[in-house]
Amino acid sequence: MTDTDVVVVGAGLAGLVATAELADAGKRVVLLDQEPEASFGGQAWWSFGGLFLVDSPEQRRLRVHDSLELARQDWFGTAAFDRAEDHWPRQWAEAYLQFAAGEKRAWLRSQGVGFFPVVGWAERGGYTATGHGNSVPRFHIVWGTGPGIVEPFARRVREAVDRGLVQLRFRHRVGELVVSGGAVTGVRGAVLEPSDVARGEASSRTELEPFELSAQAVVVTSGGIGGNHELVRRNWPERLGPAPRRLLSGVPAHVDGHMLEATEAAGANLINRDRMWHYTEGIANHSPVWARHGIRILPGPSSLWLDATGKRLPVPLFPGFDTLGTLAHIGQTGHEHTWFVATEKIVEKEFALSGSEQNPDLTGKDVKLLLNRVKSGVSGPVQAFLDRGEDFVVARTLPELVAGMNRITGGEPEVPLARVEEEVVARDREVAHPFTKDLQMTAIRGARTYLGDKLIRVAPPHRLLDPEAGPLIAVRLNLLTRKTLGGLETDLSGRVLRPGGDPFPGLYAAGEVAGFGGGGMHGYRSLEGTFLGGCLFSGRTAGRALAADL
Repeated sequence: MTDTDVVVVGAGLAGLVATAELADAGKRVVLLDQEPEASFGGQAWWSFGGLFLVDSPEQRRLRVHDSLELARQDWFGTAAFDRAEDHWPRQWAEAYLQFAAGEKRAWLRSQGVGFFPVVGWAERGGYTATGHGNSVPRFHIVWGTGPGIVEPFARRVREAVDRGLVQLRFRHRVGELVVSGGAVTGVRGAVLEPSDVARGEASSRTELEPFELSAQAVVVTSGGIGGNHELVRRNWPERLGPAPRRLLSGVPAHVDGHMLEATEAAGANLINRDRMWHYTEGIANHSPVWARHGIRILPGPSSLWLDATGKRLPVPLFPGFDTLGTLAHIGQTGHEHTWFVATEKIVEKEFALSGSEQNPDLTGKDVKLLLNRVKSGVSGPVQAFLDRGEDFVVARTLPELVAGMNRITGGEPEVPLARVEEEVVARDREVAHPFTKDLQMTAIRGARTYLGDKLIRVAPPHRLLDPEAGPLIAVRLNLLTRKTLGGLETDLSGRVLRPGGDPFPGLYAAGEVAGFGGGGMHGYRSLEGTFLGGCLFSGRTAGRALAADL
C-alpha cells in the first residue's frame, strides 16, 4: 500500500501543471512545498509573464512573418549544442518548438489565458542568420503577467483538492528520496514550523518533526539555484569570466537548489550544471521583498552602454541583444557593474521593469492604466526608481551626471568625464544624418520599422545632449541571478535518467530542475519567453506520461 499515487515536490508552475494533469487523469497526488501557502505558484507569480510563441495571430496582426523553420534556426543557433549529453536536450528543444508553433496558444486560451496584443522583441542577437538571437519578435506577454499564467493551474489544482484527489502540504521540506529495489518509492523530510511571511519573503527553516510518504512515483519540480549564490558561484563557468563577488537576486531565497542536490544524491544524472542564465541590467529594489532583491530593466535599444570605466561596450552588445555575450564581456573588464546613459525621452519610452509587481497595468488587467504606455511621461514604477533607486543619477549636464556616477560607486573605479563626453559626442554626431557607421543607430532605426517597437518600445533617434530630450539619466547596472539552464537529465516522457542513460524507475522531473526539459533544452543561451513555457510544457508532458504509466 502507498500513501498516494504520486508525490509532487514543488508547488511552482511546473508542479501545478503536472499535478493538474495527474488529477485530471484520476490519480491521487500529494503536492509538497517547503514554503507557506502564501508563496503558492513559486517564481512564476513574480514573472513578467512572457511566453515564446511562433507564428501567432498576435504576430501576424503586427505583420511579423514567423515560421517553425525560422524559430528552429534561431533556437539551435542560440543553443549551440556541442556535448554528448545534449542528446535529450536537443530532442526536448525540437519538441518544444513544435509545441510553441502548434497547440501551445490554443491550449492556454482554452484555460482562459489571454495575451497583450503587442509582441516584444527580446534577445535580438546582432550576429549572422545562423547565430544567437530572435530573428523576429516572439515575446508574448500574458494578460495578467505571472499571476495570470499561474491562476488557471492553481484553480485546477484547488478544484482537484475539492474532489479529494489532491492534498496540499505546505511547510514540508523534502530531504531525500526513498529508493527501494532500485526504484523511487517515496520521500522523507521535515515539517517546518508555521510561517506567516508574505509571498517571496524568507521563511524559517526550523524543523518540527520528520515525515515520510510512500508513492508509486515522485515528480520533482523544485526549481533552480538562483537564490543560492554560493551554489551559483560553485557552478560558474570560466567562459563567463570570474565568478562575481557581488550579485543581486532575481528570485526568492527558497530557489536554493536543495532538491537538485538531493535528487542527484539518490542516483539521478545531473547534466550541464555550468549552463545558467543571469542578467546584466539588474538594479537594487528600492522596496526589497527578499535579500539582495534585484529588478531587471527590460531595455529598448537606445541607451548608451558603458563599462565601469566609461568605455562603450563593443558591437553587438547593445541593450536587449545578447545577455550572456554581455555578461562574458563584463567578466573581462575587471569590474562587475556597467552603466546605461540615456535621456528622459529614452527612459519614458524604453525602460520597462521585469516582474508582475512592477507592471500594475498588465498584472491588474487595467486598460485605463495601460493607455499610459503610449503617452508621454515616465511610468509610475520607473519614476519610483528614479526617485528612490540607489543606482540612478538624474542631472541636467554631463559633468553633473558623471559626478553623480562617481558618487554612487565612491570612485571605484572612477569614470573620467572626458571619456564619457567623447563617447556621447561621437554617438550624437551619428544621429544628425541618415548615413551612419554606428551599428547601434542602424539597429534603432531598424527596430522602429516594427510597429510594436515604434508604438511603445523604441524612442525616436535623438542626441543624448539635446536639452529638449533631457534631463540626462545614468543607471548603474548590476549582475542579477535568475535561471538554471542545466538540470536533471530526462527523456521525452519526463522520466529522470541515471548516469549511463537508463530511466530511474518511479522518478520524473519537470521545470527548471530539469533544465526545463531533458537537462538543458536551451543549450548555452535562451531566446527568452521560454522559461515559463518550459515549465508549462515539461510539467504537462511529465504529468500526462506518468498518468499513462501508472
